[in-house]
Amino acid sequence: MILLNISYGQFSRSQSVDIDEPHTYTPPRHYFQTSSFDEADQDDDDAAKNPLDRGPYFDISASRNVTALVGNTAYLNCRVRNLGNRTVSWIRHRDLHLLTVGKATYTSDQRYQSVHNPQLDDWSLKVLYPQQRDSGVYECQISTTPPVGYSMMLSVVEPITTIIGGPDLYIDTGSTVNLTCIVRHLPEPPPLIQWTHNEQEINYDSPRGGVSVITEKGDITTSYLLIQRARSTDSGKYTCLPSTANPMTVHVHVLNGEHPAAIQGSKGLGSSAVVVTFALLLLVLLATVRAFPVR
Repeated sequence: MILLNISYGQFSRSQSVDIDEPHTYTPPRHYFQTSSFDEADQDDDDAAKNPLDRGPYFDISASRNVTALVGNTAYLNCRVRNLGNRTVSWIRHRDLHLLTVGKATYTSDQRYQSVHNPQLDDWSLKVLYPQQRDSGVYECQISTTPPVGYSMMLSVVEPITTIIGGPDLYIDTGSTVNLTCIVRHLPEPPPLIQWTHNEQEINYDSPRGGVSVITEKGDITTSYLLIQRARSTDSGKYTCLPSTANPMTVHVHVLNGEHPAAIQGSKGLGSSAVVVTFALLLLVLLATVRAFPVR
């Protein structure tokens, strides 16, 4: 890992520090000792008894992996104990770009901000309106000599909503319509999934009856819209609307003895008529040219 030492606004390369391995003493649970010291001058037993005397260290109780939704503010939380007069910075690994130093933003991209909570010793990197290109490794770094850091992975995801079998479904009259809406890539299940029919919210207690919805929430959320004893009035556009993801639409065709190919053929009738008209005009033009040749 390449670590950056910040001095008067300039960068200088420093030695690599493997933050995944503790130093020679055993830190308390959830804490990680990262400050630099001369091991020859220290006794391991004393270090184990007095870890707070060894300089700043990271609290690693929180997860290193953060998932955020496209457009929703993301927070990378870095908890530093015993910071003293040291400074906390945030660095983006893919280009070694310095983002923040203390509470100040050191990049022209003002979407990156430092948020300090002194009660919890937190130095969070706030990312406004994150996009998928912002995914990657970010490092919280303490200005020790050499500097030490704690890396975190930000994954910015865009939820995907799909309806199985779409965009057109053909159902026989009297059959059960089963519309299955699947929502993926959400950090947490959507609080609500709404279904509409021809832009109108579906009333599951309507006199029509036989209409119900079942939603299973998890890493992948699935919502089933069930319509029993399908009739012609059940045809139309159905839309699945997760509260925290994009909507998806499917067109349901309830058949009364028709063949799906016939319906698809009628849909293409307009475009076919245009082709036929163009062909007729072309024939008339050719006939005119032949009748009156250019001399």
